[in-house]
Amino acid sequence: MTESVGSLYGLGIGPGDPELITVKALRLLRSADIVAYPVADRNKEGFAYSIVKGYLTPEQTQVPLYFPFKLEQSSQPYYDLAAQTLAQYLEIGWNVAVLCEGDPFFYGTFMYIYERLSSQFPTEVVPGISSIMASAAALGVPLTYRNDVYLVLSAILPASVLKAKLAVADAAVIIKLGRHFSKVVEVLQELGLYERAKYIENATTSEQRIIAIADVNIQEVPYFSMIIIPSQWQGSNIDEI
Repeated sequence: MTESVGSLYGLGIGPGDPELITVKALRLLRSADIVAYPVADRNKEGFAYSIVKGYLTPEQTQVPLYFPFKLEQSSQPYYDLAAQTLAQYLEIGWNVAVLCEGDPFFYGTFMYIYERLSSQFPTEVVPGISSIMASAAALGVPLTYRNDVYLVLSAILPASVLKAKLAVADAAVIIKLGRHFSKVVEVLQELGLYERAKYIENATTSEQRIIAIADVNIQEVPYFSMIIIPSQWQGSNIDEI
């Protein structure tokens, strides 16, 4: 490794609307020699890239990082390969920006690259607006009040776990719905949370939809969808709580 190595930047680029990228992330993005981004399909550009492509310049080298994101297949070899690929650029002094939808340290793929490279190269993580915050804003529902306990749950969890966690939460969000939508709805009905729950998909993008849970087509629930259960004190006089 040379004395003059490049810097690694993990950039949170927000939930989908290109205007929701922070000023700092945009500055570092535009100054990077290498722009790397995750793709789940080698034949597609990837969601992260689609958010920022209007900000990129012809001089920048674009490096897609392939992650299959399949439960039956370990992702670790792909993270290893991604880290090795980026290290080659960093070692010759090129600055590398790795794109991450939402926030890099909140269910972000960059976390795994950070674990592999941050001890070897100067690294900076730039936080971004998560889809949860963006979805709450789009729905027009405050998430929590005062001392509320707020939970973030993955729909992939077993129904028994979801039920136990939701039973003790004041407010919650359930992400990664996809094919788990029906299971989640059943849990909400059992706990009496169905009427409070709000559904949104593809928040802040041109494909954003806010619809009643009863109207959701269970065959077409995308990965980028969530159910928010706002605080039960929604609309109440919180001074009495």
